[in-house]
Amino acid sequence: MITARRRTLIQFALFALLWPGFSIHAQAAGNTDFGDYQVHWSVLPSTFIAPEVARANDLQRSKGIGIVNISIMKENDDGTLSPVSGQVEGKVTNDVQQVRFLAFRRIQEGDAVYFIAEYQYSSGELMTFNITARPTGATRDLPVRFAHTLFSD
Repeated sequence: MITARRRTLIQFALFALLWPGFSIHAQAAGNTDFGDYQVHWSVLPSTFIAPEVARANDLQRSKGIGIVNISIMKENDDGTLSPVSGQVEGKVTNDVQQVRFLAFRRIQEGDAVYFIAEYQYSSGELMTFNITARPTGATRDLPVRFAHTLFSD
């Protein structure tokens, strides 16, 4: 049996494998627990994605463009986590309070379901993300707020 924490670590490792050129030192990842659900997030510069992966997923590789990745996980009775579909929306605010809305796209690869959006940033700029995830069939929204600073390579 895979525990919730172990499954999260496995998913993080799989995400790293899916994105060649990924570096744990230059990105951020975390999750917020809502009881039956967890919202997992990661942020990385688009230049960390291999050109062929970017083309396959219609992503722009460029300095100053970041990618935010959101997944919604449901906790099963046995403590394991399963990815679920739904909707994700949000906005990102820079350190001078300029707001940009994020256009999330749903991606499904096998059982994995995640939502990605691109955003513009200046190197060293603190970006604050306000995300709302809505799992399919759930009766409540799952709000997540986190901040991160990316640096252009």
